[in-house]
Amino acid sequence: MREINTTQIKDQIKELFLKANYHIDQELRQRLEEALSEETSSIGKSVLQMIIENNKIASKEEIAICQDTGLAVVFVELGQQVCIVGGDFTEAVNQGVKEAYEEGYLRKSVVDDPVFERKNTKTNTPAIIYTEIVPGDKIKFTVMPKGFGSENMSALAMLTPADGAAGIINFIVKTVEKAGPNPCPPTIIGVGIGGTAEQAMVIAKKAIARKIGTPNPNERYAAMEKEALEKINNLGIGPAGLGGRTTTLAVHIDYLPTHIAGMPVAVNVCCHAARHAEGIL
Repeated sequence: MREINTTQIKDQIKELFLKANYHIDQELRQRLEEALSEETSSIGKSVLQMIIENNKIASKEEIAICQDTGLAVVFVELGQQVCIVGGDFTEAVNQGVKEAYEEGYLRKSVVDDPVFERKNTKTNTPAIIYTEIVPGDKIKFTVMPKGFGSENMSALAMLTPADGAAGIINFIVKTVEKAGPNPCPPTIIGVGIGGTAEQAMVIAKKAIARKIGTPNPNERYAAMEKEALEKINNLGIGPAGLGGRTTTLAVHIDYLPTHIAGMPVAVNVCCHAARHAEGIL
């Protein structure tokens, strides 16, 4: 067994949330540059130029890419040979989030009691934590500050097996069309197929963090990604919803086995920042 102290976990979470809110990854930066060269709309080009410049300033100055610094989502791959010592794991994660948002001057957007009081917790906690037990003696964290302009546009459909790939693609495209300018396009679209309703939603969200330009390894699902992306970009919504070819930068589909009677399909919409960061202890 390998011991990992909760102080290390807290520090790692803090570092990753600061990084995710300040810096987009290299692949996304490159994809935005490609989109700028491909865009045919002059307004669309102007919006993409502003997005690219905003990202450069945020990274250089280490300030938030967007004023909505998101709800803290954490995906954890916990090695089964790890023994966590020194405190409570969940408390360590939440303390890391709290310190990142306080010391990084990031907006705190979490409200307790979502229906009645809606009182701000003032720490951007609690985080949403998904934990998977895996082989090994390490902990891998993928953090995602998820803004709600895009999260509010996400959708779930309980399709039937007879709907097939065509039905799934139609649902993806219709979801993006309905969202229009609300999720700050150009977007990244995560799609989860299979499992149960809640599992499909989780894998759709995690799919957003896949590196841009990396298709699903299954050729048939990769073909679905390509077709959905092409159809979305033919909608004409464009950057910031002001028209153009660049409505979505990438469609990422992941899937799980499911029941013979069903085909859950979840679409998680993400803005052009697609903020996430990964770290391993």
